[in-house]
Amino acid sequence: MQYPFKTHAAYETWLQYCFEKEDTHIVKLAGAVAHSSKTVVLTGAGMSTESNLPDFRSKEGWWQKIDPTSIAVPEAVENNYSVFTDFYSERIKALESTAPHAGHYILAEWEKSNLIHSVATQNVDGLHRKAGSRAVYELHGALDQVKCHTCGMETDIDDFLQKKPCVSCSGRLRPGVVLFGELLPEEAWTGALRDIEEADLVIVIGTSLEVYPVNQLPRMTEGKTIYVNAETENEHGSFDLLVEGKAKAVLEKAEALLRTMSFY
Repeated sequence: MQYPFKTHAAYETWLQYCFEKEDTHIVKLAGAVAHSSKTVVLTGAGMSTESNLPDFRSKEGWWQKIDPTSIAVPEAVENNYSVFTDFYSERIKALESTAPHAGHYILAEWEKSNLIHSVATQNVDGLHRKAGSRAVYELHGALDQVKCHTCGMETDIDDFLQKKPCVSCSGRLRPGVVLFGELLPEEAWTGALRDIEEADLVIVIGTSLEVYPVNQLPRMTEGKTIYVNAETENEHGSFDLLVEGKAKAVLEKAEALLRTMSFY
Protein backbone atom coordinates (compact mmCIF):
# COMPACT_ATOMS: atom_id res chain seq x y z
CA MET A 1 0.00 0.00 0.00
CA GLN A 2 1.35 3.39 -0.94
CA TYR A 3 1.63 5.99 1.79
CA PRO A 4 -0.45 9.01 0.67
CA PHE A 5 1.87 11.66 2.20
CA LYS A 6 5.39 12.55 1.12
CA THR A 7 6.52 13.60 4.58
CA HIS A 8 5.51 13.01 8.19
CA ALA A 9 5.06 16.77 8.60
CA ALA A 10 2.49 16.76 5.80
CA TYR A 11 0.69 13.91 7.54
CA GLU A 12 0.58 15.78 10.87
CA THR A 13 -0.70 18.92 9.12
CA TRP A 14 -3.43 16.90 7.46
CA LEU A 15 -4.45 15.49 10.85
CA GLN A 16 -4.51 18.94 12.46
CA TYR A 17 -6.68 20.62 9.87
CA CYS A 18 -8.96 17.79 8.73
CA PHE A 19 -9.97 16.08 11.98
CA GLU A 20 -11.21 16.85 15.43
CA LYS A 21 -8.49 16.41 18.03
CA GLU A 22 -10.21 13.39 19.61
CA ASP A 23 -10.31 11.60 16.25
CA THR A 24 -6.65 11.98 15.32
CA HIS A 25 -5.67 8.89 17.28
CA ILE A 26 -8.22 6.84 15.34
CA VAL A 27 -6.71 8.17 12.12
CA LYS A 28 -3.29 7.03 13.33
CA LEU A 29 -4.75 3.63 14.19
CA ALA A 30 -6.18 3.29 10.68
CA GLY A 31 -2.89 4.32 9.14
CA ALA A 32 -1.00 1.79 11.24
CA VAL A 33 -3.35 -0.98 10.14
CA ALA A 34 -3.02 0.04 6.50
CA HIS A 35 0.78 -0.07 6.53
CA SER A 36 1.40 -3.06 8.78
CA SER A 37 2.50 -6.31 7.16
CA LYS A 38 1.28 -8.46 10.07
CA THR A 39 -1.31 -7.21 12.56
CA VAL A 40 -2.69 -9.19 15.48
CA VAL A 41 -5.71 -8.03 17.49
CA LEU A 42 -6.16 -8.97 21.16
CA THR A 43 -9.68 -8.48 22.52
CA GLY A 44 -11.29 -8.57 25.95
CA ALA A 45 -14.71 -8.16 27.55
CA GLY A 46 -15.04 -4.58 26.31
CA MET A 47 -15.34 -5.98 22.80
CA SER A 48 -18.52 -7.85 23.79
CA THR A 49 -20.33 -5.39 26.05
CA GLU A 50 -21.82 -3.64 23.01
CA SER A 51 -23.45 -6.96 22.14
CA ASN A 52 -25.24 -6.58 25.49
CA LEU A 53 -23.03 -9.04 27.33
CA PRO A 54 -21.81 -7.95 30.77
CA ASP A 55 -18.11 -7.80 31.49
CA PHE A 56 -16.58 -9.15 34.69
CA ARG A 57 -15.06 -6.37 36.76
CA SER A 58 -17.27 -3.32 36.24
CA LYS A 59 -20.12 -2.36 38.57
CA GLU A 60 -22.51 -4.33 36.33
CA GLY A 61 -20.09 -7.21 35.72
CA TRP A 62 -20.52 -10.90 36.45
CA TRP A 63 -18.20 -10.86 39.45
CA GLN A 64 -20.42 -8.32 41.21
CA LYS A 65 -23.18 -10.94 41.19
CA ILE A 66 -21.15 -13.89 42.38
CA ASP A 67 -17.75 -14.62 43.92
CA PRO A 68 -15.62 -16.07 41.09
CA THR A 69 -13.48 -18.02 43.52
CA SER A 70 -16.54 -19.97 44.62
CA ILE A 71 -17.98 -20.82 41.21
CA ALA A 72 -15.49 -20.36 38.34
CA VAL A 73 -13.08 -22.94 39.73
CA PRO A 74 -12.59 -26.70 39.13
CA GLU A 75 -13.59 -27.42 42.73
CA ALA A 76 -17.09 -26.09 42.03
CA VAL A 77 -17.62 -28.81 39.44
CA GLU A 78 -16.81 -31.39 42.07
CA ASN A 79 -18.33 -29.83 45.19
CA ASN A 80 -20.97 -27.32 44.13
CA TYR A 81 -22.18 -28.64 40.79
CA SER A 82 -25.77 -27.41 41.02
CA VAL A 83 -24.72 -23.78 41.47
CA PHE A 84 -21.99 -24.22 38.85
CA THR A 85 -24.43 -25.49 36.23
CA ASP A 86 -27.01 -22.81 37.04
CA PHE A 87 -24.43 -20.04 36.63
CA TYR A 88 -23.00 -21.29 33.34
CA SER A 89 -26.41 -22.28 31.99
CA GLU A 90 -27.51 -18.67 32.47
CA ARG A 91 -24.48 -17.46 30.53
CA ILE A 92 -24.99 -19.98 27.72
CA LYS A 93 -28.68 -19.09 27.37
CA ALA A 94 -27.78 -15.38 27.27
CA LEU A 95 -25.71 -16.08 24.15
CA GLU A 96 -28.75 -17.43 22.29
CA SER A 97 -30.12 -13.90 21.87
CA THR A 98 -26.71 -12.29 21.36
CA ALA A 99 -25.19 -11.38 18.01
CA PRO A 100 -21.86 -9.90 16.94
CA HIS A 101 -21.87 -6.12 16.54
CA ALA A 102 -20.38 -4.09 13.71
CA GLY A 103 -16.92 -4.16 15.29
CA HIS A 104 -16.78 -7.95 15.14
CA TYR A 105 -17.75 -7.90 11.48
CA ILE A 106 -15.17 -5.23 10.70
CA LEU A 107 -12.38 -7.37 12.16
CA ALA A 108 -13.62 -10.34 10.12
CA GLU A 109 -13.59 -8.20 6.97
CA TRP A 110 -10.10 -6.91 7.76
CA GLU A 111 -8.91 -10.50 8.01
CA LYS A 112 -10.43 -11.35 4.61
CA SER A 113 -8.75 -8.26 3.15
CA ASN A 114 -5.39 -9.21 4.73
CA LEU A 115 -5.35 -6.11 6.90
CA ILE A 116 -5.08 -8.24 10.03
CA HIS A 117 -3.57 -11.69 10.46
CA SER A 118 -5.45 -13.08 13.45
CA VAL A 119 -7.52 -12.33 16.54
CA ALA A 120 -6.61 -13.55 20.02
CA THR A 121 -9.43 -13.15 22.51
CA GLN A 122 -10.08 -13.54 26.21
CA ASN A 123 -13.81 -13.74 25.48
CA VAL A 124 -15.61 -17.05 25.63
CA ASP A 125 -18.75 -15.98 23.74
CA GLY A 126 -17.63 -17.10 20.27
CA LEU A 127 -18.74 -13.80 18.68
CA HIS A 128 -15.59 -13.44 16.60
CA ARG A 129 -16.27 -16.84 15.02
CA LYS A 130 -19.94 -15.97 14.49
CA ALA A 131 -18.92 -12.77 12.70
CA GLY A 132 -16.78 -14.74 10.27
CA SER A 133 -13.27 -14.43 11.66
CA ARG A 134 -11.34 -17.60 10.93
CA ALA A 135 -7.95 -17.16 12.58
CA VAL A 136 -9.24 -16.86 16.15
CA TYR A 137 -7.35 -17.95 19.26
CA GLU A 138 -9.83 -18.37 22.11
CA LEU A 139 -7.41 -18.09 25.00
CA HIS A 140 -9.99 -18.72 27.72
CA GLY A 141 -11.97 -21.35 25.83
CA ALA A 142 -15.56 -21.17 24.63
CA LEU A 143 -18.97 -21.46 26.29
CA ASP A 144 -20.46 -23.25 23.27
CA GLN A 145 -18.02 -26.15 23.53
CA VAL A 146 -19.04 -28.60 26.25
CA LYS A 147 -16.87 -31.41 27.54
CA CYS A 148 -16.66 -33.93 30.35
CA HIS A 149 -14.74 -32.67 33.37
CA THR A 150 -13.34 -36.16 34.00
CA CYS A 151 -12.45 -37.69 30.63
CA GLY A 152 -12.54 -34.61 28.39
CA MET A 153 -14.93 -36.05 25.81
CA GLU A 154 -16.82 -33.33 23.92
CA THR A 155 -20.61 -33.38 23.78
CA ASP A 156 -23.63 -31.19 22.99
CA ILE A 157 -24.61 -28.05 24.89
CA ASP A 158 -28.08 -29.48 25.53
CA ASP A 159 -26.55 -32.32 27.53
CA PHE A 160 -24.99 -29.81 29.89
CA LEU A 161 -28.14 -27.68 30.11
CA GLN A 162 -30.14 -30.79 30.98
CA LYS A 163 -27.50 -31.79 33.56
CA LYS A 164 -26.88 -35.14 31.92
CA PRO A 165 -23.78 -37.15 32.83
CA CYS A 166 -21.04 -38.00 30.35
CA VAL A 167 -22.09 -40.93 28.15
CA SER A 168 -18.54 -42.25 28.20
CA CYS A 169 -17.57 -42.20 31.87
CA SER A 170 -20.64 -40.81 33.73
CA GLY A 171 -18.56 -37.79 34.73
CA ARG A 172 -19.90 -34.27 35.11
CA LEU A 173 -20.19 -32.04 32.07
CA ARG A 174 -18.93 -28.47 31.90
CA PRO A 175 -18.42 -25.69 29.36
CA GLY A 176 -15.04 -25.63 27.64
CA VAL A 177 -13.93 -22.46 29.40
CA VAL A 178 -10.77 -21.95 31.42
CA LEU A 179 -11.61 -21.90 35.11
CA PHE A 180 -9.44 -20.13 37.68
CA GLY A 181 -6.33 -22.18 38.36
CA GLU A 182 -6.44 -24.05 35.03
CA LEU A 183 -3.93 -23.81 32.20
CA LEU A 184 -4.85 -22.02 29.00
CA PRO A 185 -5.52 -24.18 25.92
CA GLU A 186 -2.06 -25.02 24.61
CA GLU A 187 -2.87 -24.70 20.91
CA ALA A 188 -4.57 -21.32 21.30
CA TRP A 189 -1.83 -19.93 23.54
CA THR A 190 1.01 -21.16 21.33
CA GLY A 191 -0.63 -19.79 18.18
CA ALA A 192 -1.38 -16.39 19.68
CA LEU A 193 2.11 -16.06 21.16
CA ARG A 194 3.75 -16.99 17.85
CA ASP A 195 1.67 -14.49 15.87
CA ILE A 196 2.27 -11.68 18.36
CA GLU A 197 6.01 -12.32 18.44
CA GLU A 198 6.06 -12.07 14.65
CA ALA A 199 3.69 -9.08 14.39
CA ASP A 200 4.75 -5.55 13.54
CA LEU A 201 1.46 -4.23 14.98
CA VAL A 202 -0.57 -5.47 17.96
CA ILE A 203 -3.92 -3.81 18.71
CA VAL A 204 -5.40 -4.45 22.15
CA ILE A 205 -9.14 -3.76 22.37
CA GLY A 206 -11.45 -3.69 25.38
CA THR A 207 -9.41 -5.33 28.11
CA SER A 208 -8.01 -4.06 31.38
CA LEU A 209 -5.10 -6.51 31.02
CA GLU A 210 -5.44 -7.65 34.61
CA VAL A 211 -5.51 -11.40 33.98
CA TYR A 212 -2.26 -13.37 33.78
CA PRO A 213 -0.80 -14.67 31.49
CA VAL A 214 -2.74 -12.94 28.68
CA ASN A 215 -1.74 -9.54 30.07
CA GLN A 216 1.85 -10.39 29.13
CA LEU A 217 1.13 -10.85 25.42
CA PRO A 218 1.44 -7.18 24.34
CA ARG A 219 4.95 -7.20 25.78
CA MET A 220 5.96 -10.12 23.57
CA THR A 221 6.09 -8.12 20.36
CA GLU A 222 8.84 -5.88 19.05
CA GLY A 223 6.29 -4.18 16.83
CA LYS A 224 4.07 -1.18 17.45
CA THR A 225 1.31 -1.50 20.07
CA ILE A 226 -2.03 0.30 20.20
CA TYR A 227 -4.46 0.21 23.13
CA VAL A 228 -8.18 0.83 22.52
CA ASN A 229 -10.47 1.02 25.53
CA ALA A 230 -13.32 3.05 26.98
CA GLU A 231 -10.85 4.16 29.67
CA THR A 232 -7.14 4.59 29.00
CA GLU A 233 -6.04 6.68 31.99
CA ASN A 234 -4.39 3.73 33.74
CA GLU A 235 -2.04 3.08 30.83
CA HIS A 236 1.15 5.08 31.23
CA GLY A 237 3.50 4.75 28.30
CA SER A 238 3.43 0.98 27.84
CA PHE A 239 1.71 1.41 24.45
CA ASP A 240 2.79 3.43 21.46
CA LEU A 241 -0.72 4.82 20.95
CA LEU A 242 -3.77 5.12 23.21
CA VAL A 243 -7.22 5.40 21.64
CA GLU A 244 -10.00 6.15 24.10
CA GLY A 245 -13.45 5.00 23.04
CA LYS A 246 -15.74 2.01 22.82
CA ALA A 247 -14.67 -0.80 20.54
CA LYS A 248 -17.54 -0.59 18.05
CA ALA A 249 -17.31 3.16 17.51
CA VAL A 250 -13.53 3.17 17.16
CA LEU A 251 -13.54 0.31 14.67
CA GLU A 252 -16.36 1.87 12.64
CA LYS A 253 -14.44 5.14 12.35
CA ALA A 254 -11.21 3.36 11.46
CA GLU A 255 -13.04 1.28 8.85
CA ALA A 256 -14.57 4.38 7.27
CA LEU A 257 -11.18 6.05 7.10
CA LEU A 258 -9.54 3.04 5.48
CA ARG A 259 -12.21 2.97 2.79
CA THR A 260 -12.20 6.74 2.26
CA MET A 261 -8.44 6.77 1.79
CA SER A 262 -8.68 3.75 -0.53
CA PHE A 263 -6.41 1.65 1.64
CA TYR A 264 -8.42 -1.41 0.54
